[in-house]
Amino acid sequence: MVVVVHGGFWRARYDWSLGRPLVQSLVGEGWTALNLEYRRTGNGGGFPQTFDDVAAGIDLLADIDVDTSRVVTLGHSAGGHLAVWAAGRPSPRVPVTAAISQAGVLDLRGALEQRLGDGAVELFLGPYDAEAYANADPLSRVPLDVPVVCVHAPDDDTVPIVQSRTYVDAARSAGAKAGLVTVGGGHFGVVDPASDAWRRTLTVLETL
Repeated sequence: MVVVVHGGFWRARYDWSLGRPLVQSLVGEGWTALNLEYRRTGNGGGFPQTFDDVAAGIDLLADIDVDTSRVVTLGHSAGGHLAVWAAGRPSPRVPVTAAISQAGVLDLRGALEQRLGDGAVELFLGPYDAEAYANADPLSRVPLDVPVVCVHAPDDDTVPIVQSRTYVDAARSAGAKAGLVTVGGGHFGVVDPASDAWRRTLTVLETL
């Protein structure tokens, strides 16, 4: 089971349709896939609403006839943030067994300071608040008990690859299983089913 979490810097104008091509590719490869939607900036999202939605969407799998022995979250950009967050959420009905972050925003403090996405983090979570950011920031939640693989392009000028490198270095230092796979294609190559970056992502998925 692969849970696809779309990106778009948590903004309402970007929706689940971004995940549809990936879901179609995954199904073609023999995976069962869920295209998960959530509230975003501009339609009621933020902390904890967005996170509640992601948790509820994954836990819904317990109520339908699917195999949940292996559940991998796969998210792009802001979806990468949520995919990794979901892998470490407390008391899940359906545990995540691995996460793949595609050009994910995994260091919220760093993204806030760099004003990634024209200040998307502050729009999403508000001004820096230590407690809220500690609960929302994947970097604050290392080490996780499940593996995390970051797929990221060095030429990404939307979410710099340092976001993934910082997370992977911190996770490994804390004793977690984490890896970084570098690909080409900038920020969006990883979500193009025709790209080499997506083929590499599918290979990572098989290894998990």
